[in-house]
Amino acid sequence: MAGTVLAASLLLGLAGCSGTGTGVGKSPADGAKPGGSAPVSSAPPADGKPASGDVLPGMVSTAAARTQLAALKVAPPGTMSGYSRDKFTHWAEQGSKCDTREVILQRDGKGVTRDAECKAVSGTWTSLYDGVVVTEASKMDIDHMVPLAEGWRSGAAGWDAAKRKAFANDLTHPQLLAVTASSNRSKGDQSPDLWQPPSKDSWCQYGRAWTTVKSAYGLTTTEPEKKMLSTMLDTCTS
Repeated sequence: MAGTVLAASLLLGLAGCSGTGTGVGKSPADGAKPGGSAPVSSAPPADGKPASGDVLPGMVSTAAARTQLAALKVAPPGTMSGYSRDKFTHWAEQGSKCDTREVILQRDGKGVTRDAECKAVSGTWTSLYDGVVVTEASKMDIDHMVPLAEGWRSGAAGWDAAKRKAFANDLTHPQLLAVTASSNRSKGDQSPDLWQPPSKDSWCQYGRAWTTVKSAYGLTTTEPEKKMLSTMLDTCTS
C-alpha cells in the first residue's frame, strides 16, 4: 500500500509541522460518525493532480462546499483535556525512505530534487497563504488545513489512534499543504473566524478545503467559524 500511495503522490509533480511516524497515511474510509472512519466525500482527478486552478487535491466545487457547510453540525468547541500532538502520528512513512512531509514537498513544489534519504534539497515553492516564493525546503512547513488541535476540539478526541493517524497524514483530501513557516505558525491551531490567510486570493480555496475536510471527517463547527467560511466561499468566482 505504501508504494502505491507514494507512486500516486509523486505523479503530482507539485508538493510546519515536524515529527516522525511509522506506517502509511491512509485516506478515510466509510462512515462519518466520531470514532468511526470518515467518508470519502470528494476525490482527486484520476491522475491524482489537483483540479485546474487549485493547489490542493480532493477539492470540491463552490456549490458542493456550500452544501457541505450547511450540513456541518454546529457545536461549541470541545475541551482540550487529554490533547497531545503525539496522539496524531505524523509524519507517517510512505515508502522508499519518504515520509508524508517529503511527499507533500514534492507535490507542492516545482523542480524538487531529493537526496538519497528522500529529503528535499532544492526546489521552488509558492505558499498559498501569503504568496511568498521560497527556494529552501527548510523554510517550508507542512500545514494541516484543519489543525490537529482544532480537530481534537471538534470531534477527534473521540477517535481511535488509526483515524487520528489518517487525519494527520491524509494525501487524498485537501488537508495537507506546503506553506511558509511564518504563515503556518501565525495560524497555529486557530479556526477561520480567528485567523484568515493574509492573501485574500487564497480564501476561496481555503474555505472550500477547510469545509471539505471537516465534512469528510464528520467534525463539528461553531457559528462564528461557519459564518467566516461562508464569507470565504463568497470570494469564489464560480
